[in-house]
Amino acid sequence: MARPVVFLDACVLYPPLVRGILLGGAKAGLFAPHWSPRVLEEWRIAVARNEGVEAEDSMAAAHREMAKRFPDASVVAAPDLEETLTLPDAADTHVLAAAIAAKADVLLTFNLSDFPKRRLAAHRVVPRHPDGYLWELFSAEPEMMAEAIREAAGAQEAEAIRRGLKRAKLPRLAKAWRAHAGSSPRTRGN
Repeated sequence: MARPVVFLDACVLYPPLVRGILLGGAKAGLFAPHWSPRVLEEWRIAVARNEGVEAEDSMAAAHREMAKRFPDASVVAAPDLEETLTLPDAADTHVLAAAIAAKADVLLTFNLSDFPKRRLAAHRVVPRHPDGYLWELFSAEPEMMAEAIREAAGAQEAEAIRRGLKRAKLPRLAKAWRAHAGSSPRTRGN
């Protein structure tokens, strides 16, 4: 069975914990990640605006690591494709255009209202919130996803990881993590 192709919006790349878990799941082979240069630029702008230009260095390092680990992940849509698309916010059409160019099954975003299901269905792309998508991956492959979570969270206790997941707007994943951490000998002691 082919891995699902998942296009990552800038808003899911921005939070380090969410990005780390997603890339960990992709590294484990659970899906094929994609993004575009414009999405990466939106991410860079958000980092500079919210954290200062000094933080751009760490973002640039993360981007280099992503490009190294997933060399075929960056896609560029044909220039005329974006002009044919309509979304509630015209500034988001480049995201959908790139998802179409990537032949994405899923467009992963925290901003579901910007990507109506009906409009994306015409292009066979399903908009998904990262919490639901990551919860499904965790349910299907708990050990792989637990490892991705541990790696993304760093050396933290299981309860601190759960709180971090909740703060990252991943409450379903946090509940699944709690249940797994409580039953797993590897995380119970954490």
